[in-house]
Amino acid sequence: MSDGRAYPRPYAHPEPGGPNRAATLENRRSNAAIPVVVVLVILGLYLGRYSFFAPAALGLALLYYGGSFLSTRLNPLSPNYYLTRKPSWLAVGVVFLGALGLCWYAYTLLVHQVGGVVPHL
Repeated sequence: MSDGRAYPRPYAHPEPGGPNRAATLENRRSNAAIPVVVVLVILGLYLGRYSFFAPAALGLALLYYGGSFLSTRLNPLSPNYYLTRKPSWLAVGVVFLGALGLCWYAYTLLVHQVGGVVPHL
């Protein structure tokens, strides 16, 4: 009998490693803004039939929201306004892509003089 050291058993199962860091980082990120941005882009494209101002305003708003995603956890596109999880990079990219798309759409409407400032019915 030995009281000194506790040696591991020769055929012991290895201890499971720590948590998978890549999986836990992805679980801490939120993709909640993506469906909201898709709906806003579709709404902006529809309202662009009546005025170029609507897609321009929605595009600039999305550009502002994308900037707020990069700086803080404030999310104007979520119902709780303050996120417990940061937005994912995919969500930030979709917000910026939607903003640039709407701004480009408003610019092309303005250049081709398709939509006016005041909505016409």
